[in-house]
Amino acid sequence: MFPTPPADVPPDPVTPVPPPTPSHMAPLSRGALAMMLAGLSMLGPLSIDTYLPAFGAIQGSLQASPLEVQQSLTFYMLAFAGMVLWHGAISDTFGRRNVILVSLLMFAIGSLGCASAHTVHYLWFFRIMQGVSAGAGVVISRAIIRDLYADAAAARLLSLVTMIFSIAPAVAPILGGWIVIWFDWRSIFLFLAFYTLVLLAFCYWRLPETLPMEKRQPFNPRFLASSYGQILRSPLFHIKAGIVALNFAGLFLFITAAPEMLPKQLGLGPSQFGWLFIPCVSGIFMGAAAANRIAGKVTFARQIGIGFAFLLCAASVNVVYHLFLPPSLPWSVLPLFFYTFGMSLVGPGATLLALDLFPHIRGTVASCQSFASTLLGAVVAGVISPLLSGSVLWLASGQLAFTGLALALWLISRRFRHRLLGSFKAEVSTAER
Repeated sequence: MFPTPPADVPPDPVTPVPPPTPSHMAPLSRGALAMMLAGLSMLGPLSIDTYLPAFGAIQGSLQASPLEVQQSLTFYMLAFAGMVLWHGAISDTFGRRNVILVSLLMFAIGSLGCASAHTVHYLWFFRIMQGVSAGAGVVISRAIIRDLYADAAAARLLSLVTMIFSIAPAVAPILGGWIVIWFDWRSIFLFLAFYTLVLLAFCYWRLPETLPMEKRQPFNPRFLASSYGQILRSPLFHIKAGIVALNFAGLFLFITAAPEMLPKQLGLGPSQFGWLFIPCVSGIFMGAAAANRIAGKVTFARQIGIGFAFLLCAASVNVVYHLFLPPSLPWSVLPLFFYTFGMSLVGPGATLLALDLFPHIRGTVASCQSFASTLLGAVVAGVISPLLSGSVLWLASGQLAFTGLALALWLISRRFRHRLLGSFKAEVSTAER
């Protein structure tokens, strides 16, 4: 008998065979599927970025302190992180489509609740409800992509979804600022409710189930404990999930600091948050387009290495500039374009490498991966960002530290995987004798 490969070494990829589309649904093209999955993934950034320009208005309307309004974001992130750990496992059992439909309905109810909140405590409650449901889209979208496609095709679709998804962080703060000026902050949550209901109707009529019954997993404590145990015991999973999470934290540090940094450091008003978000999103879009073009032409390792070159150069330039010069436009935000460009090059490869560590429970892996990013994001929003938001130099230094740690994890993962593969080949060679 030959030895089985270690759990941390991904098996040879197998092209997935999707279940047949129900007769009442017209088959979705790759572009239409990307649009739908991107729309689902947009719920997260829309529910964060649209209301950032409204912090001041919320403080005055609900007679809350700046910290209490900031905590509405922290509670949302904690709820998002806690539930995102389960979305994938639930979808591995009950199917991708069912979990998405229920989550969209819950998010719409939470949005209506936020719009009607009369105290900051009610706002906290309904933001938690939004956080519990918002993560289903981004987690299950990754699992759907890997259900349907493999290797370069999966990477191309994931990067296409990222390109479309990147519109949300660019438009959301500008849209939120306009809504606050023209209407009031409650209208932001009414907009989110309307968007979610439209998406719910679209998914109900067009989203097929991509996980056939014979591939579903039991939803019982023993199996769940076994699945999560396999993932959490995997050093390679923690390393690869940490790469994506740390790079995202470097960006999220600036996003969550925006309500403090942009008015005080750069003198910008609520309708001018696009100065920060447009460079970020342009970089995400262009980086995803580049990743889409080179998918299958270069190895994931080379693509990730190029991405880290952009990340480190951008963060280093930002630190050096603010060491010697005061914050100013556009120089204080321009490096974020190159940072997010590199982030989009690193993301698809690192994400798919993590998903393929455990192909039989990809939904659960996607949940754990998203949990890592969201939990770190909650720490950034609630602890690190308030500490660093008083200085652009501090923010840039924090960003450099995050991406430096991500690069260290990537180098460790390469060395660790080579060691595991070498050990496995040695065992096979011994068994063949």
